[in-house]
Amino acid sequence: MVNGPPSFTENATFERDAGKNCKAFTFSQDGSLFAWCNGEKVNIVNVTSAELVHSFDLPKAVCLELSPKNIVLATWQAYTTAKDGTAGVPNLQLYDLKTGKCLKSFIQKKMQNWCPCWAEDESICARSVNNEIHFFEKNEFNTIAHKLHLQKVSDFVLSPGSQPNKVAVYVPGSKGAPSFVRLYQYPNFGGPQSALANKSFFKADKVTMLWNKKATAVLVIASTEVDKTGASYYGEQTLHYIATNGESAVVQLPKTGPIYDVVWNPNSTEFCVVYGFMPAKATVFNLKCDPVFDFGTGPRNAVYYNPSGHILVLAGFGNLRGQMEVWDVKNYKLISKPLGSDSTYFAWCPDGEHFVTATCAPRLRVGNGYKIWHYTGSVLHQYEVPVNEELWQVSWQPFLDGIFPTKAVTYQAVPSELPNAEPKPAQAYRPPALRNKPVTSSKLHEDEPPQNMKPQPGSIDKPLSKTALKNQRKHEAKKAAKQEARVDGSQESALPPATQNIPCNPMPAVTSGDPEVDKKIKNLKKKLKAIEQLKEQAASGKQLEKNQLEKIQKEGSLLQELEDLELGF
Repeated sequence: MVNGPPSFTENATFERDAGKNCKAFTFSQDGSLFAWCNGEKVNIVNVTSAELVHSFDLPKAVCLELSPKNIVLATWQAYTTAKDGTAGVPNLQLYDLKTGKCLKSFIQKKMQNWCPCWAEDESICARSVNNEIHFFEKNEFNTIAHKLHLQKVSDFVLSPGSQPNKVAVYVPGSKGAPSFVRLYQYPNFGGPQSALANKSFFKADKVTMLWNKKATAVLVIASTEVDKTGASYYGEQTLHYIATNGESAVVQLPKTGPIYDVVWNPNSTEFCVVYGFMPAKATVFNLKCDPVFDFGTGPRNAVYYNPSGHILVLAGFGNLRGQMEVWDVKNYKLISKPLGSDSTYFAWCPDGEHFVTATCAPRLRVGNGYKIWHYTGSVLHQYEVPVNEELWQVSWQPFLDGIFPTKAVTYQAVPSELPNAEPKPAQAYRPPALRNKPVTSSKLHEDEPPQNMKPQPGSIDKPLSKTALKNQRKHEAKKAAKQEARVDGSQESALPPATQNIPCNPMPAVTSGDPEVDKKIKNLKKKLKAIEQLKEQAASGKQLEKNQLEKIQKEGSLLQELEDLELGF
């Protein structure tokens, strides 16, 4: 155990466990207790005094969890059956931390979602069993207080915060029926009518449900294993918003491609999404699912808000180079752009000013270690694991909300004793013939710049439905067409009467006498006609490509060129 900023020295109170079989550790939610398994026992100590709270003979435990109020210890070990095929012994145990007594044992075959879920005040505890969710009250695990029964319910998430407790449940679709997510308030489970909200959707093999901190809304990432269009290796994802007041919507993402990460701001009024084929876009949305700020595009696949929600980190880990962008959320200004190469783990410190990046096994088995950063981009502490050893787990000691005050954002890099020893990016290979010539930069993708999406003062703030938006675009297109017709009419009326009466077709085209000049004039008129068509498409609401927008910008210079050529003769 290491002391946090600013000292980073080994904690003198906690005695290092040098055993080679330490498999897992966890802190309690308030950070006061620390539990770990060393291959012989599961020990729980007080973090401040290092006093042993309890020790359990559980040599095979691989997962540990402490309940929110530190009343219950949950442990899980791999499920095994007897050689004769009879059922194995229960492998999920719940222990009373004060007495050390085993409160209840369950059979839990899968490691995924192994741990029961407690409400913050421990008034209820829930676990999924076959097609039901069983609820226990006041840690009385011998009596099931309530059951939520839905056909093929496969996942659930309890709401954070105080009572009334709410639960989001997911039922996958089958035989042409859609999948759905429902929100219930405990213990009102009397059928579909008792649900607070319901959202059904197709294209979902699995979902991730994310409650906001105030428990007023849930974001649902629905994903399929395979994209049938063949557009993406990652399958297909959609993002849905469901509020406890019954409102629901599909979050419209402007760029196609995978959804890499979705995170609520701790203030519960905004969420950030990283999505789209690389270079990925990142956008902040409000509770109406309208974009508030677009961070543009870049090499990123993860987003992290600090505990107070006023600083945000966009990062590209895993198969990306580890570039991070630290943003001031209030002013949407870039603070720093550190580079955490080969990082497999990121976590904010509870103080909201520091974060840790780590390279852990088994994701990467070489170059393991961790770095502690200040959000202004300075590396304050670095630890590298000795050769032939591995780092498996890194974690900050948690603290309850409100212990660390929110400090004003600073843009000046904090001084550090460590040099910023990030390796310089490797230069692209250049053939010998080009090495002494100036470098011409060519990008595979043009990065989009960040832009504020908030409506300007005086503009309509109310979000429009799809139909209203379509009608608005049609109306604008008609208006533009009428205006053009009016301009053409006024030009015709300005002509002398004799000119107006002359039929158009029999009249030969005016020529300059020089076939080369005539050809240029013809081409210019052709280009201007194409620009007019593009402008009409834009007026009707069609999204234009970058090269089409560039064509429209050239209209003025083309008109000038045409005028010069016509005046020449």
